[in-house]
Amino acid sequence: MDIKEEKRKLREEIWEKMEKSGIARFPLPCRGRIPNFTGAENAAKLLRGLAEYQKAKTVFVNPDSPQFYVRRQALLDGKTVVMASPRLKAGFIVLKPELLKGLEGEASTIKGAFRHGQLVEEIPKVDLVIEGSVAVDMHGNRLGKGGGYGDKEIRIAKEKCGGDVKVVTTVHLTQVVSLVPSEKDDEKVDIIVTEKSVHRV
Repeated sequence: MDIKEEKRKLREEIWEKMEKSGIARFPLPCRGRIPNFTGAENAAKLLRGLAEYQKAKTVFVNPDSPQFYVRRQALLDGKTVVMASPRLKAGFIVLKPELLKGLEGEASTIKGAFRHGQLVEEIPKVDLVIEGSVAVDMHGNRLGKGGGYGDKEIRIAKEKCGGDVKVVTTVHLTQVVSLVPSEKDDEKVDIIVTEKSVHRV
């Protein structure tokens, strides 16, 4: 089996497992997505305990549903949030907490981010990257939904920061597997935050 087929198979396994067990939640079906999961709010809370998060003034967060809680929490914590537009079609959206008092929840949705944020073509410098995943392993290998956008987002953020930026993923424990097939251009994560625990790879 070639590596692309191994990745496809693992994605399908995770999506099916999450749906059958009731862990996946709206939007459903979760196939073809970074799956939203029960406990995503808890993962966002555990993320707050990381020294890297506490020090960060500007955080990059992917636009997918389970990271809504991360985006909202970061804004409530007074951090600037940089969000990729879906599929990077419109570049990046910058959300400034001082301009969004009382609107943090709305601004953390994709529609709200477009309404309340500032569209920029080039990513500003960020202090921490938070990505969603379909699967991840304890070596930091990450599997996205298959479009390559997560890898691209991480790469762009690292280039802007001279490579010196930590990458976190927030996932359900079910999404942490023994091995994610990886290729040389795949970007890794440094920290895995689940709904129950934090793992440094």
